[in-house]
Amino acid sequence: MEIYFSLFAASVLSATLIPAQSESVLVGSMLLMPEEVLGLVIIASFGNTLGAVVNWVLGRFFGQTIGQRFFSDTPRMRRITNWYQRYGWLTLLGSWIPIVGDPLTFCAGVMREPLWRFLLVVTFAKTLRYVVVALTTLQVIAN
Repeated sequence: MEIYFSLFAASVLSATLIPAQSESVLVGSMLLMPEEVLGLVIIASFGNTLGAVVNWVLGRFFGQTIGQRFFSDTPRMRRITNWYQRYGWLTLLGSWIPIVGDPLTFCAGVMREPLWRFLLVVTFAKTLRYVVVALTTLQVIAN
């Protein structure tokens, strides 16, 4: 049970603007419990999506006030905002990308992306990432 909690916590944190690494926790968890791969991927995906929702909420409700002060002048945030304005919700398919994905989910809140579409796209993108990590890990373990 502790492994699930650790994976969930790492997944939530790694999706927020706080730097963390959930993929290594997933791989470590899989090495300890290879028979639980599906459950581990589900927990990691759920936690990571929840962390992305935290970013969306921060962007949606605080992006024009507190968030503006912290993010509006950074070149990375300007690039992401321009990217989001240009490509819209499709940009959220990149929410799984390290470093860029977290500000992207924040930006989606600032840009007032509907939560239902945000959840649909982000859940898909983040789950796909964990599936790829899990399949790669299983392949390495098998060899």
